[in-house]
Amino acid sequence: MSIDTASGGRSSGSFRRHARALAEVLTMPWERHAVTTPLQSTIDLMTSSRFLDGVVAADQALWSRRPGGALVEASALRDAAHGVFGRGSARAPRAADFATNLSDSVRESHSRVLISVLGFPEPELQARFVLADGREAFTDFFWREHKHIGEFDGTGKYRDPALRKGRTPEEILLAEKDREDDLRRQVDAFSRWRTPALRSPKALYEILRGAGLPTSRPRPGR
Repeated sequence: MSIDTASGGRSSGSFRRHARALAEVLTMPWERHAVTTPLQSTIDLMTSSRFLDGVVAADQALWSRRPGGALVEASALRDAAHGVFGRGSARAPRAADFATNLSDSVRESHSRVLISVLGFPEPELQARFVLADGREAFTDFFWREHKHIGEFDGTGKYRDPALRKGRTPEEILLAEKDREDDLRRQVDAFSRWRTPALRSPKALYEILRGAGLPTSRPRPGR
């Protein structure tokens, strides 16, 4: 975000900006402007957002499989978050401590937060499996103790030409089904959900609980 060098706060309509002196934030040059660094931007989002949005921002900043690597080091993010004072001093450390470098998408981060809020055990991320043909498969979520795989099924793999890599949606769908069938033979339970289940915690709860995953919390209401 661009930095305003004014010292006060001002509003326009429903949007309010609280400007700070440049010395108080970490900045970097971008063309003719000074902008906040990835670390500063992530901290700002974690202090000003709800827990879910803060985790999403932190996970994306830490994402290790991004071309070029993570934008922020985990230790630096935690140290900065725990050094926040005043507004957001409770939100930022909570989000930083929950964040991971293994969430490959915003929806996976969203799923992680809901899984925790709904009282399910903490899953292992990007667990490695070997398929029958010798290929490796990495699952979004795996509860090793319960031999239960969980996966968020995004539509990008079927629709985005860059992700399809020359294959048709039908070819992608069949390959995904073959992969799932292979994985199902190696575990006791396999749960899959899409974006609507993230908009309704009750739906995700029923998917995971219906497949036998234990939880410490009752079924949520509507």
